[in-house]
Amino acid sequence: MSGAGAPAEAKDRAAAQAWRTLLAPYEGPDTGRSLRQLAVTAVLYAAGWAAMWRSFDVGLWLVLLVGLPVSGLMVRLFILQHDCGHGSYFRSQRAADITGHVLAVLAMTPYHYWRTNHAKHHAHSGNLDRRGFGDIGTLTTKEFEALGAGGRLGYRLLRNPLLLIGLLTTVHFIVVQRWPWRMPRTWRREWRSVWWTNAALAAVLAGAWWVGELGRVLVIQGVLMAWGCSFAGWLTHVQHQFEGAYWERGAEWDYFEAGLRGSSWLALPRPLQWLTASIGLHHVHHLSSRIPNYRLQQCHDENPELWSAHRITLREALRSLWLALWDEDAGRLISFGEYRRRTRTAALPVGAAADAACDHGSAEAVKQAA
Repeated sequence: MSGAGAPAEAKDRAAAQAWRTLLAPYEGPDTGRSLRQLAVTAVLYAAGWAAMWRSFDVGLWLVLLVGLPVSGLMVRLFILQHDCGHGSYFRSQRAADITGHVLAVLAMTPYHYWRTNHAKHHAHSGNLDRRGFGDIGTLTTKEFEALGAGGRLGYRLLRNPLLLIGLLTTVHFIVVQRWPWRMPRTWRREWRSVWWTNAALAAVLAGAWWVGELGRVLVIQGVLMAWGCSFAGWLTHVQHQFEGAYWERGAEWDYFEAGLRGSSWLALPRPLQWLTASIGLHHVHHLSSRIPNYRLQQCHDENPELWSAHRITLREALRSLWLALWDEDAGRLISFGEYRRRTRTAALPVGAAADAACDHGSAEAVKQAA
């Protein structure tokens, strides 16, 4: 250890210990509270599913309409299994895993496959050198420039908000997770969870076929997955893709900085916060995944150190959907539109580029004044 590096490392260790001390009182499950929360959500979801079933007597339009809030309950159940995966929902990990397996089937998600990828996401979130686990694929501007025309078109399509949070997320949950071919063959427990989930889904469909209601079941679940995946896709996107987000290379990356600055504080109306089990307080969750969802708000409210996280309103959350490239020089996410303007300006002669920059600055000033 070099003499210059020792004080910095000691400072980092002290900062990490300070965070652990601050967060520790909120960690760990309250089993009674977890059971009550799970029971209420499951009963509401079952009632909603039954209401969708009866809606067929009126018409498909009513199935689609009723399916909207019911899909939100499905997302809430998925977030509860997410807590099971983190070990923050029950004191018994076996009980957490059994509950997680059952809940994950509702979203057609192999529990251990998801849990392993999600743990990697928490371990490396905001690290430019460790992308690709449980996060939304994000390229730097230089990586984008290095692609061929086909690659750039493919990435533009991938980051199109309508495709990204709608179609692609739905396809991932319904199709890709039936056979996640990129998963290493050595992940045996994760592969077993894939087969278990597929077998459970096949049993449900076989039962529906046996009683002559396969079509109705497929329509209901299809509606729930379409609405739910779009909602979950948007929620996942705004948790780490926003103005002021944190990304650093491995040598400069810090776990707690990534948690506080690289995870959003999504300010939602109370009904939506309940529906999403407070996961919008994502900065608290990333600082300690051992805090159950029902203590995230309390932890945030009682510790001013957490208030410096980037607070995002619903309007900002919608705007952030267009951010698609990480500009390492500027240290922030930019849209394809901003990237295109920069590229055009860089291609102009020096004098013309300066005039274009001034014109763009004047236009921005007029917008702000308006």
